[in-house]
Amino acid sequence: MIFPLEQLVEFKGNIYEITVAASRRAYQMAKVKDPEIEKNNDKDVCTAAGQLFNEKVKYRIEEKK
Repeated sequence: MIFPLEQLVEFKGNIYEITVAASRRAYQMAKVKDPEIEKNNDKDVCTAAGQLFNEKVKYRIEEKK
């Protein structure tokens, strides 16, 4: 899988938010050595972005107190 540019262009939400979410998700996956990265032989960020765009993984913004 390559980075889902078509989905990024069509994305109606906040691009900054989904970019940060993909970066953080990629970090999580790398830390635990997620088998999906090894199985797909992809870059971490590409796999994470695909999960977010396909809503396999959801993210939320936490309010600072």
